[in-house]
Amino acid sequence: MSDFVSFTILGLVTASVYAVAASGLVVTYTTSGIFNFAHGAIGMMGAFMYWQLLEWGVPTIPAIALVLVVFAPAFGALIDRVIMRGLEGTSEVTKTVVTVGLLFGLIALAPIIWPPTRNRVVGEFFGGSKFQIGDVFVSYHQVVVILIAGLVAVGLRLLLYGTRTGIAMRAVVSNRDLVRLNGGRPGRSSAASWALGSALAALSGILIADRLGLEVLALTLLVVNAYAAAIVGRLVSLPMTFLGAAILGLAQSYAVGYLPQNPDWLPDGIDIVTSLRLAIPVVMLFIVLLVLPQAPLRAHGIMRSREIVARPTMRSALVAAAVLVVAVAVVSSFLDASQTISWSKGLALAIIMLSLVPLTGYGGQISLAQMSFAGLGAYAMATWGPGGNPIGLLAAFALPALVGALVALPAVRLRGIYLALATLAFAVFMDRVVFTQDAMFRGGSKAIARLSFLGFGFESDRAYMILMAFVFASLGVGVVWLRLGPFGRRLQAMKDSPAACATLGLNLTVTKLQVFMLSAGIAGIGGAMLGGLQKTATVSQYDTLQSLPVLLMAVAGGIGMVSGALLGGLLYASFPIIADAIPSLANFLVVAPGLIGISLGRNPNGLMNEILVRTEALRRRLGAGRAERAPLPEESRRPVSPIGPVMDVEMLGIDRPFTAADLAQIDLMLGVDEEELAHGAPRG
Repeated sequence: MSDFVSFTILGLVTASVYAVAASGLVVTYTTSGIFNFAHGAIGMMGAFMYWQLLEWGVPTIPAIALVLVVFAPAFGALIDRVIMRGLEGTSEVTKTVVTVGLLFGLIALAPIIWPPTRNRVVGEFFGGSKFQIGDVFVSYHQVVVILIAGLVAVGLRLLLYGTRTGIAMRAVVSNRDLVRLNGGRPGRSSAASWALGSALAALSGILIADRLGLEVLALTLLVVNAYAAAIVGRLVSLPMTFLGAAILGLAQSYAVGYLPQNPDWLPDGIDIVTSLRLAIPVVMLFIVLLVLPQAPLRAHGIMRSREIVARPTMRSALVAAAVLVVAVAVVSSFLDASQTISWSKGLALAIIMLSLVPLTGYGGQISLAQMSFAGLGAYAMATWGPGGNPIGLLAAFALPALVGALVALPAVRLRGIYLALATLAFAVFMDRVVFTQDAMFRGGSKAIARLSFLGFGFESDRAYMILMAFVFASLGVGVVWLRLGPFGRRLQAMKDSPAACATLGLNLTVTKLQVFMLSAGIAGIGGAMLGGLQKTATVSQYDTLQSLPVLLMAVAGGIGMVSGALLGGLLYASFPIIADAIPSLANFLVVAPGLIGISLGRNPNGLMNEILVRTEALRRRLGAGRAERAPLPEESRRPVSPIGPVMDVEMLGIDRPFTAADLAQIDLMLGVDEEELAHGAPRG
C-alpha cells in the first residue's frame, strides 16, 4: 500500500507540472489562435534564468518573482510584438513553422549563453525537507508543486472568465477587427496572453528542473508530454486540460511501478516495455487525437492570403533538371573531399524536403515526421540493399510509404494543428520505441552500402554527389508532373478550401492517403541516400528534432516549389561550411535556421519565390527600357512605392498605375507565361 501511495504522490506532482505547462499552451492558443510549439523552449529558458539568478546570489523567492513577473512576461510580449503580429493572413503551416523556428532557435541559443561545460543543479524548495504520512515520506517541494497547480487553475479561471482583461483576451482570437471597433485594444490583449503563457511555461520549467536537471532537450521536451493534456481539453477547456494532466501523470508513475519487465517470449534485441514507459505521453496524445470529435469544416469569409504557389511547367522542369545534373557534375570537380560531403548532404536533405512539396506545398497538410520516414528508408536500404542492390532503394520507398499509409489512415480525419501534433506524436514514438531497438539499429547505427547498378558503382564521393543530383532531379520532375495533372488539382483544391470540396461532393480521403504515402516514400529515398553518403545510418540523424530544421528550411526555400526544396537543402548545408571558413560566425549560423523560420511571417512565400518575382520584374524593366514607348502623362509618372508580398489586386489600376513588378507577380500568381500566350501556346 505504501508503494501505491508513493507512486500516486509522484504521479500527482508530475501531473501538476504538466497541468501548469499545458494551461500555458491553452491560454496562448485560446487568446491568439496560434499553437506555440516553442512553449517548452520558453520554459527551458525560464529554468536556466532562475538558476542564473540563484548563482548571482538572489534568494529563491525574489528569483522566482523576477523570472515570472519580469523576464518571462517581457519575453512573451516581445514574441507577440515582433513575431506573432506578422502572421495575419498566413496559413496554418506558416504559423506552425514560425513557432517551430522559435523552438529551434531557443534550443540552439541556450548552449551559447550557458555552455554545457559544468554540472548545473537546481535544488528542491525548502532544501528537500520532508514529512511523513504513515510509511510514506513526502517532501515540502512536492506539496508546493501541487498547491501551485491548484492556484494556477483557479487564477486562470477567474482571469479569463471573470475580468474584462480576460474576456478581451478571448475575444481577440474570434474577431480582432470587431474587438477594435468596440473600443478594445487587440494588440494589448494579445501581448498580455503571450506574456501570461510565457510566465506559465517558465513556471513549469522551474518546478521540474530539480528532477530533470538543467538539460536543454529534457526541459524542452517536457511540454511535448504536456501536449496530450492540452489536447484533452481541445485547447480551450482548462478543467479538461487539468484532468488530462492528472491522467497522464498518474499513468506514467504507475507504469514505472507496476509494468512488468520484458517477457521472455520477445525476440532478442527488443525491449518494448521499457520503451513504452517513455512513450506513454505520445501514445496518449495520439489516442486522444483519434477519439476527439472532428472539427467542422468552416468556409472562410472574405480573407486575402499572402501566400501564393506558382504553377510550374513541364518544359521548365525538364530544363531545370538537366541544368542541375550538369551543374553538379561540373562544380563537384572543383570541390575537395569535405566540401563534397557537405554539399552532398544538402542534396540528400533537399530530397527529404522535396517530400513536403506535394504534401504541404500543394495539399496544405502538415507533417513533423519526415525524418522518421527517412530513418525507415535508411533501415530498408541497409536491410534489403546489401552491396548497393537497387532493390534496396525500392524498399526505401515502399516501407515508409506503407507506414505512412498506416499513420494517415487514423489521422486522415485531422487537419491543421491536430494533424501536426499527430505526426509529431508518431515521430516521438519512433524515437523512443522503434529506433531504440537493437533489431532496428543495433548499437544506434547500421551500415549502408552505396547504390550499385549494372556493375557501375558510386563509391567515389563525386560520383555519389552526381547520383543524388540525378535522383533529386528525377523526383522533382515527377512531382511537377503530378502537380499538372488531376491529382495535383485535387491537392490544390484540398488546400484552398476543404469546405468547397465537400460541397462539390469530392471525397478527399483517398487523396490524403495517397499524398501521405507519396511524401513518406520520397522522404524514405532521401533517408537512404543520406545514410549511404556516410555509409552508416545513425539514430541521431533521424530523430524528431532533425525534422524541425528540415521543415523550416523547406518552407524558407519555398514549400510550394521543387526549386524551393533544393534551395532549402543547399542553404542548410551551407551553414557548417561557412562556419568552418569564418569561425566568428559559428554561433550565429547555429541559430540561423531558427531565425529564418521566425522571419517567415514577413515573407511566407519563401526565398525562391522572391528570387523569381524580382528576376521577372527586372527582366520586364529591361525589356520596357529597350522598347519605344510614348511618354506617360505627368500624373502617371509620380513615384509609387513598390508592391509588397500582399497585393491588393482589386485596386490595381484604380488607385495607382500598374508597374512591371505588379504584372510579374500577377502572372506568377496565375501561372501565366505571356511569351507562350503570344505564340498561341496553351497555358502551363
